[in-house]
Amino acid sequence: MKRLPNWLKIVLAAFGVLFVLGAVFGKAPEPKLAAATPPATAPTSATSATPTPTPVAVTYTVGTVTDGANVVVNGSDGTSKTVRVLGVIAPVTSTGCYAAESLAWATSTLYGKTVQLGAETVDGVAVTLAGGQDYAALAIQNGYLKYATSAAAPALAAAETTARQATSGLWAPPCNGAIDVPAPTPTPTPQPPAPETKAAPPKPAPEPTTEEAPAPEQDSAAYYKNCSAAKAAGAAPLHRGEPGYRPALDRDGDGVACER
Repeated sequence: MKRLPNWLKIVLAAFGVLFVLGAVFGKAPEPKLAAATPPATAPTSATSATPTPTPVAVTYTVGTVTDGANVVVNGSDGTSKTVRVLGVIAPVTSTGCYAAESLAWATSTLYGKTVQLGAETVDGVAVTLAGGQDYAALAIQNGYLKYATSAAAPALAAAETTARQATSGLWAPPCNGAIDVPAPTPTPTPQPPAPETKAAPPKPAPEPTTEEAPAPEQDSAAYYKNCSAAKAAGAAPLHRGEPGYRPALDRDGDGVACER
């Protein structure tokens, strides 16, 4: 068997040393790459950003009062809509008992007034007056509207209990809480027949008299002995009733004395 040449042994020994060193110390560290720096963002100008506008609250004014439970409101944004008040029942218009009183009160309370509207529901919208008073509670408590149980509002139910106990408004006679029908017509109380009165017999006509009316009283200051005296005094002729007239001077009895 041939021996390896010395130069080959040296080469193999050198590779062996390098292999051992590599196993002990591992691979030489590779140079790290510099982390990529993101490009700088240009500053945004404050004037280029558009601010989000703040929504303006809409205010509502009552323009029409149909009845105590239905109104038309006009919004400050130019809109108009019909609103059914939540939790109330109004008397039937024109025919229901207490309808006229209910409509008159609702009109004076709401027409032309600014109100706040609550969230819309299937049963209606809560309406708050300018002073913070709930319109439905005020109307029910004073007996102008009834409580709609579908609203399930304990405060409105309590307001109706107060009105019923006080017999206020539509809870008083003749309605007694019934607002879907006209007010009942009161039954007249029968009156006893008036006693018969007999007519007084007519007075008899006065009997005609043939007596002459008494001559008027003569003025004592005017007296004429005869017609010559009357003519001399410038009083002739003398008429019955005048001073100085007397039947003795009136020969023909025609009421004129001393006529010639």
